[in-house]
Amino acid sequence: MSIKPWREVAHPHKDVLEGTFKQSEFAADISQVHAGTAEPEYQDAEKFFARTFITEGMRLLLQSVAERLSGRGGDPVIQLQTAFGGGKTHTLLAVYHLASRQCPTEKLAGIPPILDAAGVTSLPQARVAVIDGIKFSPSLPRSHAGTTVNTLWGDLAVQLLGAEGYALLADADQAGTSPGKDVLTTLLQRAAPCVVLLDELVAYVRQLEPGKSYPGGTFDSNITFIQALTEAMKSVPNAILLASLPQSETEAAGTQGQRALDVLEKYFGRVESVWKPVAAEEAFEIVRRRLFDTVGDPAQVNATARAFGELYRQNPTKFPSETQEARYEERIAHAYPIHPEVFDRLYEDWSTLDKFQRTRGVLQYMAIVIHRLWDSRDKDPLIMPGSLPLDDALVRNKSIHYLPNGWEPVIEREMDGPRSAAADIDGHDTRFGSLQAARRVARTIFLGSAPSNAAQAVRGIRVEGILLGAVQPGQAVGTYEDVIKRLRDRLHYLYGEKDSYWFDTRPNLRREMESRKANLKDADDVMPLLRDRVGRVFTKGNHFAAIHVFVPSADVPDEFGLGPRLVVLPPNAGYRKQDESLALLAATEVLEKRGDAPRLKRNRLIFLAPDGDAVQRLRDAVRTYLAWKSIVEDVQNRRIDLGTYQADQAKRAMDGTEDGVKQMVRETYRWLMVPTEEMVRGKLALRWEAVALSASAPSVVDAIEGKLKEEEWLVSAWSPVHLNRVLNQWYFKEGVTEVSALKVWQDSCQYLYLPRLLNSDVFVQAVTVGCATRDGFGYAAGKDGDRWLGFSFGHSALVTMDADTVLISQAAAIEYQQKLDAEQRERAAQQAVPANVGSGVPGTPLPGQRPVVSKSEGTTAATAAVALPNRFFGLVEVDATTATMDFSTIVNEVIQHFAAQSGVDVTVTVEIEARTRDGFEAALQRTIKENCGVLKFRSANFEQE
Repeated sequence: MSIKPWREVAHPHKDVLEGTFKQSEFAADISQVHAGTAEPEYQDAEKFFARTFITEGMRLLLQSVAERLSGRGGDPVIQLQTAFGGGKTHTLLAVYHLASRQCPTEKLAGIPPILDAAGVTSLPQARVAVIDGIKFSPSLPRSHAGTTVNTLWGDLAVQLLGAEGYALLADADQAGTSPGKDVLTTLLQRAAPCVVLLDELVAYVRQLEPGKSYPGGTFDSNITFIQALTEAMKSVPNAILLASLPQSETEAAGTQGQRALDVLEKYFGRVESVWKPVAAEEAFEIVRRRLFDTVGDPAQVNATARAFGELYRQNPTKFPSETQEARYEERIAHAYPIHPEVFDRLYEDWSTLDKFQRTRGVLQYMAIVIHRLWDSRDKDPLIMPGSLPLDDALVRNKSIHYLPNGWEPVIEREMDGPRSAAADIDGHDTRFGSLQAARRVARTIFLGSAPSNAAQAVRGIRVEGILLGAVQPGQAVGTYEDVIKRLRDRLHYLYGEKDSYWFDTRPNLRREMESRKANLKDADDVMPLLRDRVGRVFTKGNHFAAIHVFVPSADVPDEFGLGPRLVVLPPNAGYRKQDESLALLAATEVLEKRGDAPRLKRNRLIFLAPDGDAVQRLRDAVRTYLAWKSIVEDVQNRRIDLGTYQADQAKRAMDGTEDGVKQMVRETYRWLMVPTEEMVRGKLALRWEAVALSASAPSVVDAIEGKLKEEEWLVSAWSPVHLNRVLNQWYFKEGVTEVSALKVWQDSCQYLYLPRLLNSDVFVQAVTVGCATRDGFGYAAGKDGDRWLGFSFGHSALVTMDADTVLISQAAAIEYQQKLDAEQRERAAQQAVPANVGSGVPGTPLPGQRPVVSKSEGTTAATAAVALPNRFFGLVEVDATTATMDFSTIVNEVIQHFAAQSGVDVTVTVEIEARTRDGFEAALQRTIKENCGVLKFRSANFEQE
């Protein structure tokens, strides 16, 4: 018979299945039950026994109670004393429901056989008094149906017999003195059959400071009352007292609590029987009954137990010796669907923790685990230590709730979760990954070792225990043995000694650093920091339009820009003199293409390459820094707990390695690479110039700009002589006498054989200076037919650069200038010819003739008669959306005509007015004012109309 996943066989209770259970529901409160306000599973007797597994100890206790209430013997006083969370209150509830008889005993699961064993055919209904030490205060009186009581004995009397009972000991209650054995005997006789349940008695008595008197009595009077009550119980055959006392100092809570416990144990010890309701073996059924509605088909349960038993018997040396016994197979069946090793570790190891409440703690923990495994469709045949979903936040938080601080990062990084080391091991080896072997082993070690501490002589869980908690039928044991070794070599919070392993929150610091360093990823960790630190070395205020650090070619714009672009090559493109191929390949790819498209403005790029021999040292420095940085951050965020010395050591190491990274960046990024072109066999061929930067420069930018200027690879001031030489070499040939100025500038950005100019201002300045002389080229703002507009050759001009502006060869400029000079002389000669001849008087007609005035003569006459205007004033409105184009047209068509005339002073004033109904934002105002200041506006103000 093949075994099935546990979730296909067993079925949890609805509240566990749906995750609607409350952690507090596992903590029984007898006072709430007595008051009728408890949850149904505790308040309703039938539901309570339906979910309660009656252990052997509880069976004997209930049998004794039944016998006592029926007058057939039984113990008069029973002390319940177990460890924290051992089931004391739950046992008191069982007695409460049995004695109070809220429903017929035949409806109480497990009770009829107990009554049969006691020989009780009809169990009488008993009066029940509940004294809850946590609920009562010795300083505050309490009211019961109009009766005010002060003491435990007053409360007892009212609960058993009301006002009649209180009358028996009213004086003692008001005086805070013990009523004595006889009065208590009388009270019990009148109330019998009766049950007195004392819960958390120590919590009440420890409030009574010796030597002080309270409404609830003194420490001594309360101890005397307990002594008298236990003695009185022996005198009433159908009365019984059950008291719960803590077993640990944690529950006793302090010196006074321990003193109260010692005294109470002394007096109870004289008459009572000590019952320990929960045995470890019985915990299986307790948890199973409370968490599971049904455990499924017995045949399937037995088949699963048999499969595990065979696994253990087939590998006798790999598992603990007790697994070789048939009894262990029976334990698996009894604990199904939870592996016995889970219970053993929780009850034997975790119950030693102060905050872990044995059965209650197991219930709370396993309820969360079962719910999460059910939701995740767990396929394991049993819920094993290796099944615990520590990657789930609720399970993880519940696990570390009982542990000292510092465990959460250990779980997340080492044991479980998508980014844990164990998950990484599983993900990189199919042998492990198919079984989740690394994670299963890590979870098992955690469950078996987390409660241990450094003070223990023997720590951790042995290999046989790890295999027991992780291996399932059908799986190779050797795979898990291999993964244990892999985890030992990889994890940094895992310790091993001989064949025992344990997790701790304190890693070895150097080992921790090396481990974190080895786990860093180039793409995710090293490269982002390296990109940031390389980018930091480039100071602001440099000449580059942009600096591109470790970017693909598609992210480097292909545009003219305000300056050249510096491309910083990644570490894998190192440059070596003897082997420059990696750097050249990477640089050439960016130079030739932008993504998949060809790059046009190639002469705008300059490259910085790392030294191929220093790259590995730089990577190592970055990894070391990141490793120390992560340790320091974890200490600061309290994810790991280091001593003061170790924390300071980590901080100093981080600071030192950070300085080392800065130095290594400077030493590594030292090769400046500039592309050029030269003629080889009549063809232009790409050639790379590479030079090492000076380490003595104040900054990398200073070193780069200094070397670019020194080698004339970047021109920031261009002589007109060089511009004229470029024009004559590449443009003014084969009859070409003019070329677009914009084209020359754009060509200088594209072709590597042309000079690399810093920006367009350098080109405009060279043109401005060059056209002011007649030693090189001429300039014109445009051309109309065969005439050049705004022609300048030998005098200054307002040079602009657009599609209309042209540069003119020297010969053509001289020829055109001569033509303009001839036209000027001709106009001057025409102006000197007389208006007419006849009378000898200029302009005088002959007798009998009418004056005949030609157009030119009229003009001359008018000029002679009227003085020529000597001032021009023009006003024009320009559309803001086309202002750039309109300004250029105005300059070319109007201003240039004035500027071309000698002796003409031209003044251009720009007036700008802008309005908006919503007002101008402060940021816009600040930007406009700053720009106007730079442009030397005489006035620039914002105002409100």
